[in-house]
Amino acid sequence: QVQLVESGGGLVQPGGSLRLSCAASGSFFGINDMGWYRQAPGKERELVAAITRGGSTNYLDSVKGRFTISRDNAKNTVYLQMNSLKPEDTAVYYCNARVLSLNLRELGYWGQGTQVTLSS
Repeated sequence: QVQLVESGGGLVQPGGSLRLSCAASGSFFGINDMGWYRQAPGKERELVAAITRGGSTNYLDSVKGRFTISRDNAKNTVYLQMNSLKPEDTAVYYCNARVLSLNLRELGYWGQGTQVTLSS
């Protein structure tokens, strides 16, 4: 069983920063791609940022230059540093990981979500 546990969300003023973390635990061979998605009320879930095991990244256009995704493979953890936050960044943020099971099947897992709210 694999679990993704997120932390770091909260209430922040526009222009502020937050750092989200997502740690994977359980029995598995390794983790391939990891990413952060978000879902605002009334909107579809969208990919915010993704990172391969080797460190290649891609970002949603609206967060480029403000958000940075990184990972620590030894800790099975992915991070999302969010700077210059805007009201439109308000959403529930979800971690996603493509995990290689012990029999080398790749399965996708989601975290429980963490709320990020921008408010002045």
